Amino acid sequence: MRYCLAYERAADRFAEWTGKISQWLVLPTVAVGFVNVILRYFGRFTQQRLTNNGLIETQWYLYSLIFLFGFPYILKHQINVRVDFWFGHQPQRRKAWIDLVGHLIGLIPFCLVGIVASWDPVLFSWRINEQSPDPSGLPRAPIKTMILVAFVLLLIQAVSEVIKLIAVLRGLEGYVEIEEQEAPIRIE
Repeated sequence: MRYCLAYERAADRFAEWTGKISQWLVLPTVAVGFVNVILRYFGRFTQQRLTNNGLIETQWYLYSLIFLFGFPYILKHQINVRVDFWFGHQPQRRKAWIDLVGHLIGLIPFCLVGIVASWDPVLFSWRINEQSPDPSGLPRAPIKTMILVAFVLLLIQAVSEVIKLIAVLRGLEGYVEIEEQEAPIRIE
């Protein structure tokens, strides 16, 4: 169990790091979006096309990376979407069982299917040096690769979460850092 807990700590630190990357990507995404808007409207004023597809695709690549790098961070901090009206009122052990079963039959298989399903398209994209169909667009292989990387990152954190849940079920809560959720939001 010692090695599992070491893995869990390393994976959690890595999830924090990817979360920071995700947070910092917001700034260039907003900046590129702002430049796109200014160039588009200034271009209308001057009757010239000042922006190009490369700049537009850069914006959506960055926007995609925010989410793709954020997946492990979101899972680590349990800020993913869930049905909290029932789950939030359960005892800690029952929550651990629910999450463990969910991770083992839902999340981990989903990650594995995502990795397998994206593997060949990513390799094919690199092999043919896939480019955007739009003039002055960006290469497609790097962003397709990030989809594969995102599934791997999510799988790494999912295994870390499973280790934490097993530790809770074995009564080893003191050895793992567990994000305690607040009561669910009540909408009346």
